[in-house]
Amino acid sequence: MTLKQLYQDIYQKFLEKKDGYQGYDFQKSPVGSATPPSPTFVKKLKWWTLDRPSRLQKIRQDRDQRQQDIIKIKSPPSGKR
Repeated sequence: MTLKQLYQDIYQKFLEKKDGYQGYDFQKSPVGSATPPSPTFVKKLKWWTLDRPSRLQKIRQDRDQRQQDIIKIKSPPSGKR
């Protein structure tokens, strides 16, 4: 198969459907993207909150845990073969 014919079927389907495509509606959020979960706290945040250090620690722990989860996804599974 030559390089020019590699994606020919995909381009053909695209050309057939391009007139019927409605376009992207910028008023709607994309379905596939998701914001990272925010840490939740028992007490409501106020400008004079005294537990700021513990809140920051919780935020850092959640951030670090999320990073570790991402790193685990990239690394291959350690299974015995």
